[in-house]
Amino acid sequence: MTAAAAATATRAADRGARAASRSAVAGFVLALPPVLVVTAFVGLPVLLALAFSVGFTGGLNEVVAAVGQNVHRADGTMPTFDAYGDVFVTPQFWDDLALTLAVTVVSTVVVLLLAGGVGLYLRLRGGWLARLLSTVAIVPLFIPVVIASWAILTFTSADGFIRTVCTQLGIDGPTWSYSVVAIVLGSAWTSLPFAVLMIASGLQSIPDALIDAARDAGAGTGRIVRTILLPMSAVPIVIAVTFTAIGVIGSYTVPYFTGANAPTMLGVSIANYFTSYNQPQQSLVMAFVVFLIASGIGALYVWANFRSARREGRV
Repeated sequence: MTAAAAATATRAADRGARAASRSAVAGFVLALPPVLVVTAFVGLPVLLALAFSVGFTGGLNEVVAAVGQNVHRADGTMPTFDAYGDVFVTPQFWDDLALTLAVTVVSTVVVLLLAGGVGLYLRLRGGWLARLLSTVAIVPLFIPVVIASWAILTFTSADGFIRTVCTQLGIDGPTWSYSVVAIVLGSAWTSLPFAVLMIASGLQSIPDALIDAARDAGAGTGRIVRTILLPMSAVPIVIAVTFTAIGVIGSYTVPYFTGANAPTMLGVSIANYFTSYNQPQQSLVMAFVVFLIASGIGALYVWANFRSARREGRV
């Protein structure tokens, strides 16, 4: 009986192991197509671009190297960083980088304050006004960025709505078209819906019992926000901040329509170097600068997901 039981247990363990192996293979097969697509259409172009930026102009980079201007070629297998030198010694690049970082920080802060305000009001007060605010905040999601950029440009122009209203009141209103203010307004407008959805959903998931218990203990609204709502919704807030910052730092349409000719955000500058100046190698250098900054911001997203998974016991 003991030998039979051991044999049965062994067969059951073998069947479990085979089932687990089949499950692992099936999971790998299901995950393989998107991995291959990302590798083919993202990973390979990034590697080719990196190789081209350091002077490896052969293979798939041969055509762009032949038609591009001011292309630096590697000496055999030794890379060259002359293209990086061309970019980094240009004062215009540093002006564009400073503008890009400033617009990204200011736009992200504005979006965070607006989305957080709407989410907190919806969570603490509710009612028709809160629902109206949340609905209005999501409206930009359904408006194309091109139309929104053009609307903001005309709204802030010398003959736009702001100056028209100010003129009726006898005030000399400001002109914000083709300025940093217009870029910030456009970036905040286009980034607000996702942040509102993310932060509001995070705040709504907090149990009412915690808020009621804090109120019963004598805590005011400010203390509830500081000690309960914000800490427990930290992960959605971090995700909203990272997505907003990455979207703004790599934007093109909003700064192209609403910003000045110089300095420009790096997204516009990259396009100018690639198309207008026909310097693809230098444009790739700036693109990798944006990529490194966005990777640093994306680390916050990874940390937020890891923290959430650890809190839920998944890691």
